[in-house]
Amino acid sequence: MKLALQFFFLFTITIGFSQSLPLSQDATISVITIGPGHNLNDAFGHNAIRVKSRFSDITYDFGRYDFDAPNFYLNFARGKLNYLQGKSDYNRFVALYIREDRTVKEQELRLTFAQKQALNNYLETNYKKNQGAYLYDFFYDNCATKIRDAVEVTYDNNFTYNLPKDYQEQTFRQLIDGNLHWNTWGSFGIDIALGSIIDRTAAQREQLFLPEYVNQNFETATLKDTKQPVVFNSKTIYTQKGINSNKTSTFITSPLLVLTIIAGIIVFITYTDNKNKTRSKGLDLTLFITTGVIGVLLFLLWFATDHTATAYNYNILWAFPLSVFCIPQLLKAVPKNWFIAYIKFSILMLFLMVMHWTIGVQRFAPALLPLLIALAIRYVYLLKYYKANRLQ
Repeated sequence: MKLALQFFFLFTITIGFSQSLPLSQDATISVITIGPGHNLNDAFGHNAIRVKSRFSDITYDFGRYDFDAPNFYLNFARGKLNYLQGKSDYNRFVALYIREDRTVKEQELRLTFAQKQALNNYLETNYKKNQGAYLYDFFYDNCATKIRDAVEVTYDNNFTYNLPKDYQEQTFRQLIDGNLHWNTWGSFGIDIALGSIIDRTAAQREQLFLPEYVNQNFETATLKDTKQPVVFNSKTIYTQKGINSNKTSTFITSPLLVLTIIAGIIVFITYTDNKNKTRSKGLDLTLFITTGVIGVLLFLLWFATDHTATAYNYNILWAFPLSVFCIPQLLKAVPKNWFIAYIKFSILMLFLMVMHWTIGVQRFAPALLPLLIALAIRYVYLLKYYKANRLQ
């Protein structure tokens, strides 16, 4: 009995620490691809690496974060938040995404035993080193690119990407749009916050910042020396049964309808002001405060953060930060000459924005169009109103 208890104790310890021991000869390593979820933060899917050995079945993923970390929201806004590597029991990991009704795919990689051991060692060592903390970048260093990079290093350049079926050259913004309906607040917010830097064409390998493209490109990748497929076996573990809400739009609450109504109100008030030869100060204060505050936020995202995707954002042409300094002039019957010049400047900026949109420098949120037209009409009316007042 004593001998049996000793054996049981040793067996339990072995299982508990098997992830740090050498892999068994029958070990397999797979790339797991999770489909999009129903929330905005889940809209682009997820990736993980599964390491299955005789006594363990572990998944490693990247892109987790600690809500309790000091200055969490400030660091997130500044692009200085550390993201973490995760480590989970495979069955629990997959069960979570099945409960969320998200597609789960698996691709077993064609690896030698030495390569499997090397990849496992890397994942374990990286996890033990401050839980693999790294500065997250949505396009260049995220949960998908970390998997891509780890697999590429494991193959030591003996790896070739071949064009998947139906491959298309797309910009980073177009790739994002493939996961979101254009007339949703999520898509609208992304188009407002992210700059023209994401309107350049993404190279084939760069498309692997999205988990689904990791799956597609690994499926057609081959080894340079043997020309064999990188993926030894692939299967779908679970298929989403419901409708992805991120790819649908409820028109009654959509950005296009809401901004069209707001634009209609602006145009109606402007028409009434023109008819009565008056100026609604409340409307002008609202417009300049709103566009000015948005402009300040865009300016900070551009110049005061480490987010690469928020640079060169020409939404600042309609939401200009200096508008907040114009508020005192709006309270006066006869403003300073520089304010009149600023209104002309604002009209010019709107035309410049249309040019940027037309020639493809940056693609803006389509739902903005009614608001931009209404702003142009209001600015032109302000010039007419102030000119008439100066002549009196």
